[in-house]
Amino acid sequence: MAKSSPNLSWCKAKIGNDMNWWVSEISDSIHWDTEGLAIIDPKQFQHIVDLVEPLYDYGFLNEFLDKAFYTFIIEKIDKDKTIHLKRTQESILECEDQFFALPDVIDEEKGPYADFLDHISKLRIKMLNASLDVAQKLTIDELEEDIREAQNKDYMEGRSTHFFAEITAILEYLPAGFELDSDENEDVEPSETEPLLKELSDIDEDVEDDIEADETMKWEEEEEEEADNFEEMTSPPEE
Repeated sequence: MAKSSPNLSWCKAKIGNDMNWWVSEISDSIHWDTEGLAIIDPKQFQHIVDLVEPLYDYGFLNEFLDKAFYTFIIEKIDKDKTIHLKRTQESILECEDQFFALPDVIDEEKGPYADFLDHISKLRIKMLNASLDVAQKLTIDELEEDIREAQNKDYMEGRSTHFFAEITAILEYLPAGFELDSDENEDVEPSETEPLLKELSDIDEDVEDDIEADETMKWEEEEEEEADNFEEMTSPPEE
């Protein structure tokens, strides 16, 4: 189902130090604030689809997934690693190209994305109550309270909660002390016929290398500073 939002036709995104993609510029700046605006990459979205799979046995409806996201395909990648994404009107369930997914958060309280989160929250709790041997039935309030605590922690530490983290926190929610038997999802590697996605993986590696280099430099500076302080403390007083 195509969504009627003619002003939303493209966006630009950059990868952050957290290895997630964040929108840096968008065509519809009136309705969208790019500060802390996350976007879900193809591998992340596939992981979400895999996590949703068990919920079909408990009443998951595709329409909630379809309405919750705008679909963008990769148009080009700049030398500075900024990716240009072009909006496609194809349904997110029918799009055959690799795509980025932007949640519809224009109305954060009652919009399609909020409905999607509510839907998967109810079904996750329903599945856990049917699968776990708990003395007292789990509630949505417990799930939401745990997620709010994690988001508040991010906020207090000056971080924005990425949509991928928000969704997977629901789909992977477990009360303390319990486990579910499930196969771990393997990362999907881009094929040789997807050069743009291969380049995205290269961007991931470049950013990760930069982060490691920055942290190493910081450690070296701290070690040098500690060494200087040690010499000052242990040197004999001048006569």
